[in-house]
Amino acid sequence: MQAIQMKKEIATVIDADHSAISIECLLFRELSHRINNEFTSLIGVASLIASRSTSDEVKSALSGVADVLHNYAGLHRALQMPTSSTMIEVSDYIRALCQSIKRARLDDDDRDIKLVLFECPLRIRSEQCWKLGMILTELITNSTRHAFDDRGGTIQIEMSASGPFAQCCIMDNGSSRGSHRPGHGLRIVDALAKEMNGRIDHRFGAGGAISILRFPINGGTPQVTDDTWIGTGDPIMADAQLLSPPESPPVDRHEERRGAQS
Repeated sequence: MQAIQMKKEIATVIDADHSAISIECLLFRELSHRINNEFTSLIGVASLIASRSTSDEVKSALSGVADVLHNYAGLHRALQMPTSSTMIEVSDYIRALCQSIKRARLDDDDRDIKLVLFECPLRIRSEQCWKLGMILTELITNSTRHAFDDRGGTIQIEMSASGPFAQCCIMDNGSSRGSHRPGHGLRIVDALAKEMNGRIDHRFGAGGAISILRFPINGGTPQVTDDTWIGTGDPIMADAQLLSPPESPPVDRHEERRGAQS
C-alpha cells in the first residue's frame, strides 16, 4: 500500500512539473527523503525514552544508539543524489564522504581500520561525483566487512587525473579468503562504472585487494582501454604493492597531489 501511495504522489509531481527528470530519479529522491525522516524519528524516540528512564545504564545505552543512528543518517545524507547538475571539486566531496564513512563504520570498530586519502585537483559534474561516491562507499564497506581480521589494517583511496581521464584506486592491505566470484555489491559497482562511461578492474590476493576505476572527466565517451593508467606503474600488475601500501595520512588529514590534470 505504501509503495502504491508513493507512486501516486510521484505521478502528481510529474504532472505538475514537466521537467526532464526521470521517474526513477524522482522515486529515488523520494525514498531518500523518507529514509532521512525515519532516521530522524528513530533518533527522537531513542532520545525521548532515554530522557524518561531513571536508569543511568539505560540512558547511556540509548544515547549510544542515538549516536550510531545519527552517524548513519549523516552517511545517508552524504550519498544523496544531487538535485542539479553542477561542477564540483572531487576532493572536497570525497573527503566529506570519507569522514561520514569513518564516523558511521570505523570509529566504533575495535579492529583499528584506518581510512586514508590522497587527493588531486579535479572538478567533475555532480552526478558523476555522486556515482563515484556510491562506488567508493560500496568498496570501502566490502573491505571493512571481509578484508580484515582482529589486527585491522588500512584502506587507501588515491585520486589522479590526466588529459580527459580520471582514475580512482581503492586498495586495502587485508587478507582475501575464499571465493572471489562477484557478489551483488560488485555487480552494482560495475554497473555504476559503466554509467560513468568508465570501467573498473578488481584484483584480490593474500596481501590485499585493489579496485581501479577509470572514467572520462567530462562524462563523455572517450574510450577507456587497458593502458588508460595514470601513474608510473600499474599496481594491478604487482602484488608487492598490495602487501604494504605507502604510509599515508588518515582521512582527518590528507595529501594533495598536483600537476596531473590538464
